[in-house]
Amino acid sequence: MDNGKTQILVLVEGEKTDVNLMRHLLNVYGISQNHEIVSYKTNIYELYNHMFRDEDPDTIDFLQLLKEHENDPTKKLIFDRSYSDILLIFDLDPQDPQFSPVKIEEMAAYFVESSDMGKLYLNYPMVEAFYHMRAIPDKDFESYTASLQELQDKAYKARVQRENRDHDYRKFAANRDECSIVIRQNIEKACHLVGYEPSSNDSIPEGRTILDAELTLLSETERVSVLCTCAFYIWDYNPNLLA
Repeated sequence: MDNGKTQILVLVEGEKTDVNLMRHLLNVYGISQNHEIVSYKTNIYELYNHMFRDEDPDTIDFLQLLKEHENDPTKKLIFDRSYSDILLIFDLDPQDPQFSPVKIEEMAAYFVESSDMGKLYLNYPMVEAFYHMRAIPDKDFESYTASLQELQDKAYKARVQRENRDHDYRKFAANRDECSIVIRQNIEKACHLVGYEPSSNDSIPEGRTILDAELTLLSETERVSVLCTCAFYIWDYNPNLLA
């Protein structure tokens, strides 16, 4: 998806960490000029309610839905533009009272193509997963999980801050080489999670395949495997950027 002259909408869940991470990655890899990052300011289950609960999503103008949801008049204009691709960056948040495997599977099955309805990138359990490394590379990253209990206790973000190499997200993976290592470690972990051998595949696992594996793990152990898939967008945009 090397779209040098097209405009790409990046819809993220939160207003701070999500925006900062995507802006950092786009800047580090020199592709920020054709991306518009916008915060949805609520989680994926609210998006589900707006699109899927009482409506057929195929009958909804997605950009107009986002425009109606935006309270800032100046930002509403963003959704009147034309975009070649739409990315949706959200968290699984299994601790949310509205969480449902059926809901998230329905959305993952719908948002599969960035140039059509949009492509969903889910972070497990949340976007802070990108920063959950004690070193770069982190030899133990493969084993990191987050329990449902610590998510319910709102303890996971504090754990990431405590275990992050720099204890400061602004300093973590500050350059392209470190970002590439972090992204590749997440890709390798995703491959192992779904039973792939990273060295034998020239692509990364599909989002729905990763989701199935994560939901199975959650059901069986009340844990999710820590994984940041929004960073996979760099690979999807152009795998050579990670070379």
